[in-house]
Amino acid sequence: MLQVKKILVISIAVAVVMILVAPVWAADSGKINLNTATVKELAQLNRIGMKYAERIVKYREDNGLFKTTEELIKVPGIGLKTLELNKDRIVVE
Repeated sequence: MLQVKKILVISIAVAVVMILVAPVWAADSGKINLNTATVKELAQLNRIGMKYAERIVKYREDNGLFKTTEELIKVPGIGLKTLELNKDRIVVE
């Protein structure tokens, strides 16, 4: 009987941890689509604040959708270092 209680307590503890940690995992797994992301979403990228996020959206509106992630450097003020820091976090679809 004691062993059943231990297993139950451990199972409950694991379930609670999974419930608390799951939203963090979900938030980190998603990539930001340069063609659909909002200013707020773009501002989450490394070295991209609200000002540069607004420039990205403006560039997209003026020039059409991004065809590649590398086109991000065409946005005024965004260079290769910023692209490199974010290459694993951005997509174009």
